[in-house]
This record gives sequence, C-alpha cells and structure tokens, in this order.
Amino acid sequence: MRVLVLFDLPVTTKKDRKNYAKFRHFLIHDGYDMLQFSVYSRITQNHDDAKKHVERLNKNLPPKGSVRVLQITEKQYASMMLLVGERTATEDFLTPKDFTEL
Repeated sequence: MRVLVLFDLPVTTKKDRKNYAKFRHFLIHDGYDMLQFSVYSRITQNHDDAKKHVERLNKNLPPKGSVRVLQITEKQYASMMLLVGERTATEDFLTPKDFTEL
C-alpha cells in the first residue's frame, strides 16, 4: 500500500517558507520519498499502517495551503505510467513477491 501526499503551500513570506520547509522535513523524516516537487510517496504495510501515517500527517499540517492524501495499492502504484522523464532513484516498484513479505 502507498500513501501519496500532494501539496501546494504558499512561499511568499519568510514564515510561509519556514512552514513549507518544516512540513517537507516532516515528510522526509516520516519515511516519504519525493516523487515530484510537492508529491511525496510512502510505502505502508496495510490499511492500519496507512491510517497511522495519515493521522501523523494531520498532526503536522502547515497552517495554510492545500494538502491532499491518496491511498493506493502497490499494484495501482506500479501501473503508473511515466510519460516524460525518468524514474527517480528513490522510486521502489515492488514485485508481488516483495509485497507479500512486508
């Protein structure tokens, strides 16, 4: 299972930039990898684990901006098409065998 976090945060003032950096650092320290700018992904073991991480997100939200979360299965994530560019070094497409070992 994957948890995707998609966000647009203001960066016009010094305080906004600080809130942006704080939220981004939270994501990184909580095990999320940057998929694209303002799109982060994290592998979770199951729905309960995903729920735990969504609760952690809710406790660390910035005061302004837009933050969305999407939970998808590993199979759905693996079927994502890359239309332009290259996969990032941190992208991890698990095989079905790897997924059952989580």
